[in-house]
Amino acid sequence: MPVLRSAGGGAIRPGTAREMARRLPQLIAGLWIFGMGLGFVVLGGQGQGPWVVWDEGFSLHTPLTIGTVAILTGLALVAGLIWAGEPIGFGTLMNAVVVGLSTDVTLALFDQPASVYGQVALTLTSPLLVALGSGLYLGVMLGPGPRDGVMTAMHRRGVPIWLARFIIEAVPFTIGAILGGTVGWGTVYWLVVIGPAVNLAMKFFAWPVVPSRWIDVFNALDVPRSARP
Repeated sequence: MPVLRSAGGGAIRPGTAREMARRLPQLIAGLWIFGMGLGFVVLGGQGQGPWVVWDEGFSLHTPLTIGTVAILTGLALVAGLIWAGEPIGFGTLMNAVVVGLSTDVTLALFDQPASVYGQVALTLTSPLLVALGSGLYLGVMLGPGPRDGVMTAMHRRGVPIWLARFIIEAVPFTIGAILGGTVGWGTVYWLVVIGPAVNLAMKFFAWPVVPSRWIDVFNALDVPRSARP
Protein backbone atom coordinates (compact mmCIF):
# COMPACT_ATOMS: atom_id res chain seq x y z
CA MET A 1 0.00 0.00 0.00
CA PRO A 2 1.38 3.42 -0.91
CA VAL A 3 2.13 5.66 2.03
CA LEU A 4 0.77 9.20 1.98
CA ARG A 5 3.18 12.02 2.68
CA SER A 6 2.66 15.70 3.22
CA ALA A 7 4.32 18.26 1.05
CA GLY A 8 7.89 18.77 2.23
CA GLY A 9 7.31 16.24 4.98
CA GLY A 10 5.74 18.80 7.32
CA ALA A 11 2.37 20.28 8.10
CA ILE A 12 0.33 21.85 5.36
CA ARG A 13 -1.35 25.10 6.21
CA PRO A 14 -5.15 25.04 6.20
CA GLY A 15 -6.59 25.62 2.73
CA THR A 16 -7.31 29.11 1.56
CA ALA A 17 -10.86 30.15 0.70
CA ARG A 18 -10.08 29.49 -2.95
CA GLU A 19 -8.76 26.01 -2.19
CA MET A 20 -11.83 25.21 -0.09
CA ALA A 21 -14.09 26.46 -2.89
CA ARG A 22 -12.34 24.12 -5.32
CA ARG A 23 -12.79 21.10 -3.08
CA LEU A 24 -16.26 21.82 -1.70
CA PRO A 25 -18.31 20.78 -4.78
CA GLN A 26 -16.56 17.40 -4.89
CA LEU A 27 -17.11 16.96 -1.15
CA ILE A 28 -20.84 17.75 -1.32
CA ALA A 29 -21.38 15.67 -4.46
CA GLY A 30 -19.61 12.71 -2.89
CA LEU A 31 -21.57 12.85 0.34
CA TRP A 32 -24.87 13.23 -1.52
CA ILE A 33 -24.14 10.27 -3.80
CA PHE A 34 -23.08 8.29 -0.72
CA GLY A 35 -26.46 8.96 0.89
CA MET A 36 -28.30 8.03 -2.30
CA GLY A 37 -26.52 4.68 -2.28
CA LEU A 38 -27.66 4.05 1.28
CA GLY A 39 -31.22 4.94 0.31
CA PHE A 40 -31.09 2.52 -2.62
CA VAL A 41 -29.98 -0.39 -0.45
CA VAL A 42 -32.91 0.25 1.90
CA LEU A 43 -35.32 0.31 -1.05
CA GLY A 44 -33.75 -2.86 -2.38
CA GLY A 45 -34.82 -4.68 0.77
CA GLN A 46 -32.39 -7.56 0.28
CA GLY A 47 -30.06 -6.78 3.17
CA GLN A 48 -27.75 -3.83 3.69
CA GLY A 49 -24.45 -2.72 5.12
CA PRO A 50 -23.73 -2.75 8.88
CA TRP A 51 -24.43 0.91 9.64
CA VAL A 52 -27.63 0.99 7.59
CA VAL A 53 -28.84 -2.04 9.55
CA TRP A 54 -28.14 0.02 12.69
CA ASP A 55 -29.96 3.09 11.34
CA GLU A 56 -32.97 1.11 10.16
CA GLY A 57 -33.16 -0.94 13.35
CA PHE A 58 -33.31 2.15 15.53
CA SER A 59 -35.77 3.89 13.23
CA LEU A 60 -38.20 0.98 13.62
CA HIS A 61 -38.47 1.66 17.37
CA THR A 62 -38.54 5.47 17.32
CA PRO A 63 -40.31 8.23 15.40
CA LEU A 64 -36.97 9.01 13.71
CA THR A 65 -36.28 8.42 10.04
CA ILE A 66 -33.34 6.30 8.93
CA GLY A 67 -31.47 9.41 7.83
CA THR A 68 -32.13 11.18 11.11
CA VAL A 69 -30.72 8.22 13.04
CA ALA A 70 -27.65 8.37 10.81
CA ILE A 71 -27.23 12.09 11.47
CA LEU A 72 -27.59 11.76 15.24
CA THR A 73 -25.20 8.82 15.29
CA GLY A 74 -22.65 10.73 13.22
CA LEU A 75 -22.86 13.80 15.45
CA ALA A 76 -22.46 11.64 18.57
CA LEU A 77 -19.34 10.05 17.08
CA VAL A 78 -17.94 13.48 16.16
CA ALA A 79 -18.50 14.62 19.75
CA GLY A 80 -16.66 11.51 20.94
CA LEU A 81 -13.74 12.22 18.61
CA ILE A 82 -13.50 15.80 19.88
CA TRP A 83 -13.61 14.58 23.49
CA ALA A 84 -10.83 12.10 22.73
CA GLY A 85 -8.68 14.81 21.15
CA GLU A 86 -8.84 13.25 17.68
CA PRO A 87 -8.51 15.43 14.57
CA ILE A 88 -11.71 16.20 12.72
CA GLY A 89 -12.16 18.29 9.61
CA PHE A 90 -14.85 20.13 7.73
CA GLY A 91 -15.48 16.96 5.76
CA THR A 92 -16.05 15.02 8.99
CA LEU A 93 -18.78 17.42 10.09
CA MET A 94 -20.39 17.53 6.65
CA ASN A 95 -20.40 13.75 6.49
CA ALA A 96 -22.32 13.55 9.75
CA VAL A 97 -25.14 15.68 8.31
CA VAL A 98 -25.28 15.45 4.51
CA VAL A 99 -25.26 11.65 4.15
CA GLY A 100 -28.30 11.20 6.39
CA LEU A 101 -30.12 14.08 4.70
CA SER A 102 -29.47 12.59 1.27
CA THR A 103 -30.66 9.18 2.44
CA ASP A 104 -33.96 10.60 3.66
CA VAL A 105 -34.48 12.62 0.47
CA THR A 106 -33.83 9.50 -1.62
CA LEU A 107 -36.30 7.46 0.41
CA ALA A 108 -38.88 10.26 0.10
CA LEU A 109 -38.51 10.58 -3.67
CA PHE A 110 -38.42 6.90 -4.64
CA ASP A 111 -40.75 4.03 -3.84
CA GLN A 112 -39.57 0.48 -3.37
CA PRO A 113 -39.84 -1.33 -6.71
CA ALA A 114 -42.75 -3.74 -6.90
CA SER A 115 -40.65 -6.14 -8.95
CA VAL A 116 -38.00 -8.27 -7.26
CA TYR A 117 -35.79 -7.53 -10.25
CA GLY A 118 -35.96 -3.84 -9.48
CA GLN A 119 -35.14 -4.51 -5.85
CA VAL A 120 -32.16 -6.65 -6.81
CA ALA A 121 -30.97 -3.93 -9.22
CA LEU A 122 -31.05 -1.31 -6.45
CA THR A 123 -29.23 -3.66 -4.07
CA LEU A 124 -26.50 -4.37 -6.64
CA THR A 125 -26.12 -0.67 -7.48
CA SER A 126 -26.09 0.73 -3.94
CA PRO A 127 -22.53 -0.16 -2.78
CA LEU A 128 -21.16 1.04 -6.12
CA LEU A 129 -22.81 4.42 -5.54
CA VAL A 130 -21.53 4.50 -1.96
CA ALA A 131 -18.03 3.69 -3.23
CA LEU A 132 -18.22 6.45 -5.82
CA GLY A 133 -19.39 8.89 -3.17
CA SER A 134 -16.65 7.73 -0.79
CA GLY A 135 -13.98 8.23 -3.44
CA LEU A 136 -15.23 11.73 -4.11
CA TYR A 137 -15.53 12.93 -0.53
CA LEU A 138 -12.44 11.19 0.85
CA GLY A 139 -10.48 12.33 -2.18
CA VAL A 140 -10.66 16.02 -1.23
CA MET A 141 -8.76 15.22 1.99
CA LEU A 142 -10.92 17.44 4.21
CA GLY A 143 -11.30 14.80 6.89
CA PRO A 144 -12.68 11.25 7.02
CA GLY A 145 -16.17 10.36 8.10
CA PRO A 146 -16.88 10.07 11.84
CA ARG A 147 -17.07 6.27 11.69
CA ASP A 148 -13.69 6.00 10.00
CA GLY A 149 -12.36 8.53 12.51
CA VAL A 150 -13.36 6.21 15.35
CA MET A 151 -11.60 3.33 13.61
CA THR A 152 -8.33 5.22 13.27
CA ALA A 153 -8.65 6.55 16.84
CA MET A 154 -8.81 2.96 18.05
CA HIS A 155 -5.83 2.08 15.88
CA ARG A 156 -3.76 4.88 17.40
CA ARG A 157 -4.52 3.43 20.81
CA GLY A 158 -3.05 0.05 19.95
CA VAL A 159 -5.96 -1.79 18.32
CA PRO A 160 -4.94 -3.45 15.02
CA ILE A 161 -6.64 -1.75 12.08
CA TRP A 162 -8.39 -4.95 10.96
CA LEU A 163 -9.83 -5.44 14.44
CA ALA A 164 -10.87 -1.80 14.75
CA ARG A 165 -12.63 -1.99 11.37
CA PHE A 166 -14.35 -5.21 12.44
CA ILE A 167 -15.52 -3.71 15.74
CA ILE A 168 -17.00 -0.55 14.24
CA GLU A 169 -18.96 -2.63 11.76
CA ALA A 170 -19.85 -5.74 13.79
CA VAL A 171 -21.18 -3.91 16.85
CA PRO A 172 -23.70 -1.64 15.08
CA PHE A 173 -24.67 -4.46 12.73
CA THR A 174 -25.43 -6.84 15.60
CA ILE A 175 -27.46 -4.28 17.54
CA GLY A 176 -29.29 -3.16 14.41
CA ALA A 177 -30.11 -6.73 13.42
CA ILE A 178 -31.51 -7.44 16.89
CA LEU A 179 -33.69 -4.35 16.53
CA GLY A 180 -35.06 -5.56 13.20
CA GLY A 181 -32.77 -4.06 10.57
CA THR A 182 -32.87 -5.90 7.24
CA VAL A 183 -30.21 -8.58 6.83
CA GLY A 184 -29.90 -10.79 3.75
CA TRP A 185 -27.74 -11.70 0.78
CA GLY A 186 -27.35 -7.99 0.07
CA THR A 187 -25.44 -7.66 3.34
CA VAL A 188 -22.86 -10.22 2.21
CA TYR A 189 -22.66 -8.62 -1.24
CA TRP A 190 -22.11 -5.21 0.38
CA LEU A 191 -19.27 -6.45 2.58
CA VAL A 192 -17.53 -8.13 -0.37
CA VAL A 193 -17.86 -5.25 -2.83
CA ILE A 194 -17.51 -2.07 -0.82
CA GLY A 195 -13.81 -2.20 0.09
CA PRO A 196 -12.37 -2.84 -3.40
CA ALA A 197 -14.87 -0.43 -4.95
CA VAL A 198 -13.87 2.42 -2.60
CA ASN A 199 -10.18 1.83 -3.27
CA LEU A 200 -10.83 1.94 -7.02
CA ALA A 201 -12.81 5.17 -6.70
CA MET A 202 -10.01 6.76 -4.67
CA LYS A 203 -7.59 6.17 -7.54
CA PHE A 204 -9.60 8.52 -9.72
CA PHE A 205 -10.67 11.22 -7.26
CA ALA A 206 -7.86 11.61 -4.67
CA TRP A 207 -6.28 15.07 -4.56
CA PRO A 208 -2.48 15.09 -4.79
CA VAL A 209 -1.61 16.42 -1.33
CA VAL A 210 -2.96 15.46 2.05
CA PRO A 211 -2.52 17.63 5.17
CA SER A 212 -0.05 16.06 7.56
CA ARG A 213 -2.61 15.60 10.34
CA TRP A 214 -4.60 13.28 8.03
CA ILE A 215 -1.67 11.15 6.83
CA ASP A 216 -2.11 8.34 9.36
CA VAL A 217 -5.88 8.46 8.95
CA PHE A 218 -5.83 8.02 5.20
CA ASN A 219 -3.06 5.44 5.34
CA ALA A 220 -5.25 3.43 7.71
CA LEU A 221 -8.11 3.74 5.22
CA ASP A 222 -5.90 2.24 2.49
CA VAL A 223 -5.91 5.30 0.28
CA PRO A 224 -4.14 3.93 -2.79
CA ARG A 225 -2.58 7.11 -4.15
CA SER A 226 0.52 8.77 -2.76
CA ALA A 227 0.54 12.49 -2.11
CA ARG A 228 3.73 13.96 -3.50
CA PRO A 229 5.54 17.20 -2.68
